Amino acid sequence: MKFVLFYHSLYSDWNHGNAHFLRGIVKELIKRNHEVDVYEPENGWSLTNLIKDHGVDKLDEFRQYYPTLHPQFYNPEEQLNYKAMLGDADVVIVHEWNSKELIAEIGAEKDKYDYKLLFHDTHHRAVSNIKSMSQYNFDNYDAALVFGNVLKEIYERKQWFPQVFTWHEAADTELFKPERNQDKEGDLVWIGNWGDDERTEELNEFLIEPVKELGIKAKVFGVRYPQKALKALDDAGIEYGGWLPNYKVPEVFARYKVTVHVPRRPYVKMLPGIPTIRPFEAMACGIPLISSPWQDKEHLFFAWS
Repeated sequence: MKFVLFYHSLYSDWNHGNAHFLRGIVKELIKRNHEVDVYEPENGWSLTNLIKDHGVDKLDEFRQYYPTLHPQFYNPEEQLNYKAMLGDADVVIVHEWNSKELIAEIGAEKDKYDYKLLFHDTHHRAVSNIKSMSQYNFDNYDAALVFGNVLKEIYERKQWFPQVFTWHEAADTELFKPERNQDKEGDLVWIGNWGDDERTEELNEFLIEPVKELGIKAKVFGVRYPQKALKALDDAGIEYGGWLPNYKVPEVFARYKVTVHVPRRPYVKMLPGIPTIRPFEAMACGIPLISSPWQDKEHLFFAWS
């Protein structure tokens, strides 16, 4: 089958937490002998910031870790050649981090080329910004793929799509796996972006203050840390490592004894059962994981008795 996927970026995971799962989807489709085209916009926000901060050499590094992935660029300011992009597609998947205009245009082209059209949602916007969701035009979309049952129930109540399917995020276990015989550099590592003040209190309660109280050696990786956050890390004796390419996470996990999971507030309060991909990454790599409270409503995990 021919799959055509529209993503914000495969190349860049700078403040793009979905990149791991999206890359894994493409890898798996290719492994199963499907033909896959991936399109991402030129000068996309994540890729632009990656290149600005770390240079174009990171694109070569991406290709070393993902030799089978070859995303193509389009200019969002120009009229796209949809016949060339969609003409022989069997399935088209449009990820939620695309412009409203692109989402509507791909829906409008469906009748010409007769592909199955799916919308893929891996965000909390359906509960945190309903006004934004109401501005999307999902005409001609066959179904939505959403990353949790609670989100599926919301979509079904809103009747945005004829069908809705739960598609949880998962770790790419070819890349995310235990690395043995690594010398430890510290006790605790946390990998995550500070972001939009969606978990500031939680990070202080479950990461920064415990590290300070215990006096353990810890390091944090991520982007968009304001000066106030950097000062809090420094006061707690936590080293800040900046951006870490997602494909290097297994190497870093192997050099620490434990990690923590601190989900953002919208997931804890409004989307129980959606842990995001971080716990799957940690467990696939075999590092002990301590999580701040959240409700495993879908019983994704179980405890040994």
